[in-house]
Amino acid sequence: MNEEEIKKLKEENERLRQLCAIKSDIISISAHQIRTSLSALKWIIKMFLDGDLGKITFEQENLLRKAYESNDRSINTVNDLLLANKTENVTEKEYIFESVNMVEIIEKSIFDFSGESYNNGIEIIFLKPNEKIQEVKADKEKIRVVFQNLLENAIKYSNYHGKIFIGIRMNEENFIEVSVKDTGIEISEENKSKIFEKFYRTPEAQKKEVVGSGIGLFTVKKIVENHGGKIWFNSEKGSSTTFFFTIPIF
Repeated sequence: MNEEEIKKLKEENERLRQLCAIKSDIISISAHQIRTSLSALKWIIKMFLDGDLGKITFEQENLLRKAYESNDRSINTVNDLLLANKTENVTEKEYIFESVNMVEIIEKSIFDFSGESYNNGIEIIFLKPNEKIQEVKADKEKIRVVFQNLLENAIKYSNYHGKIFIGIRMNEENFIEVSVKDTGIEISEENKSKIFEKFYRTPEAQKKEVVGSGIGLFTVKKIVENHGGKIWFNSEKGSSTTFFFTIPIF
């Protein structure tokens, strides 16, 4: 095989790698968005079934129960899709940067998860600052995935009757800093270095017996870093974990 043929093979290999990365990104981002919407719908239906929103007829209960079961199957299908998406380059798709209001994204996401948090007896508290928060330069849909994933994890791993505290501020480095603090399980010292690895779930998370693919935090980290920001966390022994991420201001 001559040098020209080797060069062509390398170029074709790189092209295929990029196509695979784009496919993986589309699957991951889309699946997370679909799962978030399905989860919000699931807990709204459950509120009707549990009688939290008033009495319903036998026929209505029958139909709602079928809708609930169908919705649950769809969530499981999406989870399987996430598990099957094993390409390493999850977030190399072209980003569409625009002016994004993070406060608005946070408030809308809290509403999306209100049914799920209510069902789990968890109060979400948004510590909204008095001063105006500047907009950031971001891909709106991808940055929504970041916050929703952190909020979803906080709900899943918090204890019943727990609280979730959400904060946002402008730091000294001209970045918006968002924090999501739960009152659930801690992340032990030996597992902290692995938390953003693909498909990794801590033993503490597995003991909670909640469905998880182990891809969420891996995807979140890639998205934040592709925005020029960073993500980290603090975990207090036996009490809570707080995740932070930053995004540059325009």
